[in-house]
Amino acid sequence: MHLWAFAGLIFIINSFVFLKTVDDGLFLASVSAGIAVAILLIPMLRTLFEDFREKQMKMHELVILAVLASCSQGDLITSSCIAFFMLLSMIIESKTASGVQSSLEALAKITPGKANRVKEDGALEDVEGKDLLPGDIIRVSPGENILADGEIIKGRSSINEANITGESLPVDKGETSKVFAGTTNLTGVVEVKVLKAGEDTAIGRVRELILQAEGSKLPFVRLIDEYVKYYTPLVVMIAAIVLFFNKDTDGVNRVVAILVATCPIALILATPTAVVASLSAAARLGVLIKDVNDIEAMARIEAFIFDKTGTLTSGVLQVACLKPVPGVKNADLLRAAVIAESDSKHPVAKAIMQLADKARMKVRHADSLHEEPGRGVKASFKDQTILAGNLAWMEDNRFKAEQFNFSTKKDGVGMSLLFICRDGKPLGWIGLSDQPRPEVAESLVDLQGSGISYSAIVSGDRTSVVDAVSKDLPVHEAFGDCTPDMKVDKVKYVKDKGYRVAFVGDGVNDGPALATSDIGIAMGAAGSDVAIESSTIALMNNELDRLPFLVTLSRKMRMTVIQNFLLGGIFIIGGISLGALGSLSPVIAAVLQVIGALGVVLNSARLIRQGEEIQAFDQPLGEVNEG
Repeated sequence: MHLWAFAGLIFIINSFVFLKTVDDGLFLASVSAGIAVAILLIPMLRTLFEDFREKQMKMHELVILAVLASCSQGDLITSSCIAFFMLLSMIIESKTASGVQSSLEALAKITPGKANRVKEDGALEDVEGKDLLPGDIIRVSPGENILADGEIIKGRSSINEANITGESLPVDKGETSKVFAGTTNLTGVVEVKVLKAGEDTAIGRVRELILQAEGSKLPFVRLIDEYVKYYTPLVVMIAAIVLFFNKDTDGVNRVVAILVATCPIALILATPTAVVASLSAAARLGVLIKDVNDIEAMARIEAFIFDKTGTLTSGVLQVACLKPVPGVKNADLLRAAVIAESDSKHPVAKAIMQLADKARMKVRHADSLHEEPGRGVKASFKDQTILAGNLAWMEDNRFKAEQFNFSTKKDGVGMSLLFICRDGKPLGWIGLSDQPRPEVAESLVDLQGSGISYSAIVSGDRTSVVDAVSKDLPVHEAFGDCTPDMKVDKVKYVKDKGYRVAFVGDGVNDGPALATSDIGIAMGAAGSDVAIESSTIALMNNELDRLPFLVTLSRKMRMTVIQNFLLGGIFIIGGISLGALGSLSPVIAAVLQVIGALGVVLNSARLIRQGEEIQAFDQPLGEVNEG
């Protein structure tokens, strides 16, 4: 469109030159203006044809009608000016509406170039990132982008993960650390074993989420789409009525002004500009939103329910005590726990394995394993049967607390507990501690300040542990000893109180609760397929300050969309009224269209700077329209 607009502008300027310098009865000026109109109509007709081909009504036909109606008056110079300003408005629309696609193109540029794949003989070969396969080993030098999700098997370095997590500070990584495609190696040489490549990587899922958001629409936008087919006939009818009552005066001029003023460029831009700016602001901070409706729904959330471990607490448990029953050694208790937990990814299992590593204990894996989510596991090893889990799991298997030399009143207060049995005999219990993360209290206070009326904690840990964590936090209720099904019941319990509920969890054990809530938010979703699939919004990091930011962003986006529609509506209603009264010339109406479109864009552009207090925004304002 840009070239057509530029070419049309040249002929418009030329027509004004002829008008001032050549006295030929406006012949050359009209010819030049007529050529300008023809040039400017080409991209308009092409856009209209594309709308019809896609079976969409975007009201661009009003632009064509306005230009053709102005030509019928014989004043081609005025017609060319109208055509130019209307095309300029359409350019603003197309540039802004394509902002999400520009974001996709920017994401595509995050992982360019080739990777250094290590061959079996140790030699390096250059391969395209898309040709990497799981199991490949790649060597990444300082300053190079990592082109696949994987695990460091050799070396240490600082990694810039801002593209994935939104965290601006580099993260130190060593052997066994996970890395992601789209991140940048800063300091040392590392060798990475590829786990996921291409579209399966975290950055690939980011692209997919942006595409999903691009294809979604807010409820009132879908309502407008449903009734848009009536808009053009209504405008034409109004224009016909005005022409009927003013056919002996300047009726055609008034009709042209009405047709120009009612081209709803500002209305078309009202939602996409706000959505693109909001998605950009959210993605900058590592917040991925699957559907635009989730932002709108987030604005109506009144209650938050948090899983405890890994969400409000660090999730990094450490073994605080080993309490074997009389006659059992600490090593025997730990060895049985290692067999039961060696194949689990649960924080309790990680703490057990960490202690075993410190004790230099040989890791033995179970021959078979059955897990009851939120309760415990049953493992078979050679001729042994080992049970490991919480007290409720032990009681289900007909063991009592006294058999573990455990008192529910005084032992393990404030700790997560793991009880161990082997071949029907209690071996003892293990206490693990986990502390609230430093920023939790401040983030919960900020949530309350943003209008959240209720907050609660649910956890599979014992009630005493959950109470110990919640006593220093500004939450209304706390529930312990919760199975995944019980977490769902707690979500329903809060919803029955009349609240719209957001559930925040790790996306692994909390899938049912995430799905039951009005909004499911997965924390630390980078690298977790389950987290992204089970949630409606995924936070690629574990920073809780993203939650009050998300609430504020959603409410400001909703308000911005409403403001944009009001602005567009005022231009249309005012244009119809002034045009019908003969107080608005067609050229001024066209200029106002440009001003209205720019007003909507600039109003929406304010959203892209949301979250600056968390992470500075370094994109120039001039790039907002590009997405």
